[in-house]
Amino acid sequence: MKAVTGMWQQRIGYGLADFACNLIWQMITLYLMIYYTDVVGLAAAQVSILFLVTRIVDGVADAAMGVIIDKTNTRWGKSRPYFLWGAIPFGVLAILAFYVPDVGQTGRLVYAYLTYLGISIAYTMVNIPMASILPSLTSDGQERTVLATVRIIFSCIGATIVSLCTLPLVQSLGGGSTASGYFWTIVIFAIVGMMMFFVTFRNVEEKVKVLRPKKVPVAQAFASLTKNPPWLIFALNIIFMWGSYFFQQGALIYYFTYYLREPGLASLAAGIGSFVPLVGVFATPLIARLMYKKTVFMIASAINLVGLIIMAIGNTNLTILMTGVVVSAIGFGLRQSIYFSMQADPVDYGEWKTGINAAGIISSLNGFIGKIAMAVAGAVSGWLLTWGGYVANQQQTPQALFAIKLNYIWIPLVLVIISMIVMCFYNLDKKFDRIRQELDELTAGRENEAPTPSASVPAAAQGNVVFHDNTSS
Repeated sequence: MKAVTGMWQQRIGYGLADFACNLIWQMITLYLMIYYTDVVGLAAAQVSILFLVTRIVDGVADAAMGVIIDKTNTRWGKSRPYFLWGAIPFGVLAILAFYVPDVGQTGRLVYAYLTYLGISIAYTMVNIPMASILPSLTSDGQERTVLATVRIIFSCIGATIVSLCTLPLVQSLGGGSTASGYFWTIVIFAIVGMMMFFVTFRNVEEKVKVLRPKKVPVAQAFASLTKNPPWLIFALNIIFMWGSYFFQQGALIYYFTYYLREPGLASLAAGIGSFVPLVGVFATPLIARLMYKKTVFMIASAINLVGLIIMAIGNTNLTILMTGVVVSAIGFGLRQSIYFSMQADPVDYGEWKTGINAAGIISSLNGFIGKIAMAVAGAVSGWLLTWGGYVANQQQTPQALFAIKLNYIWIPLVLVIISMIVMCFYNLDKKFDRIRQELDELTAGRENEAPTPSASVPAAAQGNVVFHDNTSS
């Protein structure tokens, strides 16, 4: 009973970290662009350049964070301390991002650059450890799926709260001022988020010992990634999978406000997109027991794609459109949950193949690639709005409406198709159980080895040994 209680304590603690992230970051992905254009008064072209520049810089910070994690050694572990150290900076910078200083148009643009870059780096500090810590929480593939599922459940809850409550809170707390409403709304979300990170820090524990505990040069760790085909495929897929998501999230408010002229439905659509994915998330552990993770990912992507097609067909027909939103959200939830379970597996493959555990670097590079996808999505969205002649708080031209629809439906649809094509080449699932078993045996051998290496000790336990994999990747 105590073991079960401890297991669920860790699962909930791990999930609360993503709940906290989404209370704050969902505000960024859903509302920051329209906040900049319609409240702060920045031009869409300015915002697109801002997103591109700051997210690329932030992406470099992601890569650096992975190196920092791999070099971190504390009594709490490598990844866990950052939930404690990053909580307050993340919350405070989020509040500052939704504050409009009276410093003139140029001053506001500079302030937007500084605060957006700050919140992005703070997000890196608490988000990268969520991925890098997973291989250390358990070596069991099914438990990783459960942990990832719990994480996404809490993520969906946090995102749903933001999606459904933000605009009503902005109205009720603003006292007639949209700027004030956004500010006090983020204050509430940020305070709750900071408290949840403290709970995560208390509840999770890094239990799994890596095969090679001594330090590995950064260059060697990066070089080991070239021998990790499953990760290379997984990393390429990040661009298209998350790119589709970021395009749609950034365009949602614009689409319902200007294309459909139903701004009141924006919160409902955002809430569906955040809550309905739980249907897919809850199904993930059961489905993952019956088939390979890659198969689950492909099925989920197909459901997501069907939903987008229904939305395209529905156009301004709200019944058909919202049906598509629901179907797309179910597929996204299933795909997102299995994605977070899958991302720990290439770490094990790399350790088995090269003897190097690069969890921090792999997690940070995954984050870096995701930020690049986010940067490109934000920049292209802004450029398309500029091309369409978008003017804030005005009736839009047909070209501007076409640009909004491209961002919300057509570009995400194409990116989902490309994502599925890329993942056709991912074949780690077939050999993962054998890889994990050999790693566990080698770790046990290392713990029992004599001080002086001998021929009887497994080769991997004596140093940095390359494991040759003769199967296809």
